[in-house]
Amino acid sequence: MHDTPSSDLLRQLHDAVLDVVAFINRPDRDEVLIREAQIKLDRALFPLLVLTERFGPIAVVELAARVGRDHSTISRQVAKLVALGLIERHPRPGDRRQRDLRATTSGQAMARQIDQARERLARRALSGWRVEDVADLARSLRRYADDLAST
Repeated sequence: MHDTPSSDLLRQLHDAVLDVVAFINRPDRDEVLIREAQIKLDRALFPLLVLTERFGPIAVVELAARVGRDHSTISRQVAKLVALGLIERHPRPGDRRQRDLRATTSGQAMARQIDQARERLARRALSGWRVEDVADLARSLRRYADDLAST
């Protein structure tokens, strides 16, 4: 039998998650990441590129849901990524009216630069942590995300 967490503990967890999400979504942090990655890309576009590279092929509607924005806004931003040669649209197998997004070779390379920059920044933030603590955090966050998605 599992212990039931207190309301206070669940509130602390939720507050910590909100703080992490707020930090990740801050425009000034996006600028830091773009500078660290040494890329030239509008800060509104790079999360879409990274998510497309990571989860593609992906539909615009799903991409919009992942970033919490309207699909028409995301569709316009995706058009910019297509024009830059970073993302391409492909007919969805089984439903040729629908289009899936995939990162191009150039888009994949840029996403890797962003991932490497994010890793460097994370290493700085976690420099005082034990490897076991980082592993526990990663495992716990993955479990939490999976359990939230299944409810």
